[in-house]
Amino acid sequence: MVIAVILILLVAIGVLVAYNFHIQKKIEAFNNINQKISNLSVLQDFMRVAGEEETVDAKLNKINDIIIEKYDIKYSTIVVFDGAEYVIKASNVDKIHYDTLANLHTEEIFQDSVATATPKYITIENENEKLPYQKIEMGRAKSAMFFPLYIDNIYIGYWIMESGKMHAFDKTDVTIIEVVKDNILSVLSTVAYQDTIENIVRTDKFTGLYSAEYLYGAAKRTFDQYPTSAVCMFKIINIEEINEKASRQIGNDIITEISNIVKSKIAAQYIFVRYMGPKFAIVFSGVEENSVEEFLKEMKNEIEELEVIEEAEEVQSVKVINGKKVRVKELKEQKSASPKTNFVVSTYYKGTGMEHLTKKLEEYLDTTDKEESQINYI
Repeated sequence: MVIAVILILLVAIGVLVAYNFHIQKKIEAFNNINQKISNLSVLQDFMRVAGEEETVDAKLNKINDIIIEKYDIKYSTIVVFDGAEYVIKASNVDKIHYDTLANLHTEEIFQDSVATATPKYITIENENEKLPYQKIEMGRAKSAMFFPLYIDNIYIGYWIMESGKMHAFDKTDVTIIEVVKDNILSVLSTVAYQDTIENIVRTDKFTGLYSAEYLYGAAKRTFDQYPTSAVCMFKIINIEEINEKASRQIGNDIITEISNIVKSKIAAQYIFVRYMGPKFAIVFSGVEENSVEEFLKEMKNEIEELEVIEEAEEVQSVKVINGKKVRVKELKEQKSASPKTNFVVSTYYKGTGMEHLTKKLEEYLDTTDKEESQINYI
């Protein structure tokens, strides 16, 4: 009888052990699925931010905030090599530590990690120690994980997460953090074109206007607030003649004066750039194409009424007369010039490529009859 009871208990215990094992497997599977869903959610958040009308730095800082919130990380810093130097693109660390964080690639402890594209985990063992790369921030971080960032086998920078606790990442699932790193790389790849555009914008020295690239980066946040906008491009069609027959200085002065006329007439929400050489572009944010006709006629007339005069002046020169060098005074003739312009207008639709539209407008101005001087709508 006792033996039978013992056998029954053993069987029951075996069933319970098997059942618990089965339940544990289900819990692990559930946690795994839950983690995948969480990672997918984070990736969706990353992609949403990448598609927002923000600067690259603003996007990366939002992404860094998501990482800190979703994965409960104390400190997170993303550093990217921009072709000239290592730049902190996102961080929640006090700026007094930026110089240290932007130079981790020079630290011996991380050099092997960079060379082999593998993460590096470091921690202190007692409160009197500090992490090898720390200079003045001894009390800030007591453990860190360093991840080199590679895109298509090209090293582009690194991501480091830090904690104020020793051994904070001992039980961290590195595979999950690798997913985060891959998501960071996805966003860096996505915004690479935008970053290039934002960094090649230049200011024209004669007019103070932004170059054409401004239209494809920062300016989009203004005119993409509206479904459509009128885009005008105009060209000084006689600039070569002015430079040749009058002077290059007069040509430069005409370009400056034209830009001043336009700047004085357009509203603050409109975008005005020196597109290239004698060509300028205006984006009338949120305005219909047919609504700018009268405005452009008036502006074109005012531009073409402009006359830049170079006053006559007395100049000294040296001439050889009867074999002798003689300094003589001559009167330099007065020169003047007025611009002639050709305008073309079209409509930009939000979500389409502004670069494609401006290229079309530019091709029209460059291929039309050289004597054409009017306002065209295409």
